[in-house]
Amino acid sequence: METFFKIFAVVFTLLFGYAIAVQFNDPDAVKWILIYFAAALASVLFLLKKLKSGIYFFLSGFFIMLFILYWPETWEGVQLDHGMKTVNIEEGRESLGSLIAGIVMLVYGFRTRFINRSKI
Repeated sequence: METFFKIFAVVFTLLFGYAIAVQFNDPDAVKWILIYFAAALASVLFLLKKLKSGIYFFLSGFFIMLFILYWPETWEGVQLDHGMKTVNIEEGRESLGSLIAGIVMLVYGFRTRFINRSKI
């Protein structure tokens, strides 16, 4: 089971790294680079077992708050094949990226809490 979580964390470290790489052409690039960097860093720290579960739960709440805040007024999808056509598409992408990060942090939080309890 431990191997699964290591693979999970490596995959999401790479995915968050990719999310950072595709932000450079956005008008709000710095903000989203920092947001995805936090998610990537948390993934690396999960691999290294350096954070307590409470930090992951805090980050999960932060990312889920971003999901709610950036949800577009009108859902137009994410249309990955033709670039950004509208602000709603960009907000949809940002919102869903935040939701994914929030869920991943929740997984890290519960796994970290489970590991710590099993050692008591």
